[in-house]
Amino acid sequence: MEVSLNDIELSILIPAFIAGLLVLATHIPFGMKVLERGVIFADLAVAQIAGLGVIIAALLDLTEQPLLVQLIAATSALCGAALLAWIEKRLAEVKEACIGLTFVLAASGGILLMSRDVHAGEHLKDLLVGQILWVSSYQLIATAFLTVALLALWQWSKLKTHYLGFYALFALAVTASVQLVGVYLVFASLIVPALATYRVSHRRTHYAFAIGITGYAVGLLLSAWFDLPSGATVVWAMAAVGVIAARLLKAR
Repeated sequence: MEVSLNDIELSILIPAFIAGLLVLATHIPFGMKVLERGVIFADLAVAQIAGLGVIIAALLDLTEQPLLVQLIAATSALCGAALLAWIEKRLAEVKEACIGLTFVLAASGGILLMSRDVHAGEHLKDLLVGQILWVSSYQLIATAFLTVALLALWQWSKLKTHYLGFYALFALAVTASVQLVGVYLVFASLIVPALATYRVSHRRTHYAFAIGITGYAVGLLLSAWFDLPSGATVVWAMAAVGVIAARLLKAR
């Protein structure tokens, strides 16, 4: 059966698309820096550690206190950031292996913490794939303020040039993003636009944002049209857009 745009619940898709734009606003510049520094799995590790904080907050029955949940998640992510900064500084030759191990330990720790929870599978799915279609106005407003603050610090401070400063900004951005769109889509937003444009020197940021925005738009529309999981669909759509864009840019 043919489905038109009028049949799609735009009141759900538009907030989800705005959430995607907020994630891209911080993750595209961070992604380029991550690619440059060669710490690709840092995003997964920090996102998983932030998720660990969310799991701990849920086990403490704090889900009805969103500010406290955010504080616990941010504290967890900042602790993870400090660890990753130490790894990059002290264990530079094996940093990717250590960062990957950190991700696995955080993920396994989350599974262990949820082992007694009958809803563990649902919580794990929400953490990994996210619930982008169900973001609230409160989440969007809070994330927008945080995004503006992080971009200001990124642009006009020297924090991004320091080990701990870079990871601290990175951790705060990921903490907010992972609760909006999930671990997988956070990683895709960070890596796909940066990777697709890594050979571009002129207007790279413009191309990267075009790839990210198109990926979110196409993915959300496909998920609505074919009733597919939105987070996973956007990941695949962004990857496909990235591959096509990389080929077109290379041809140029």
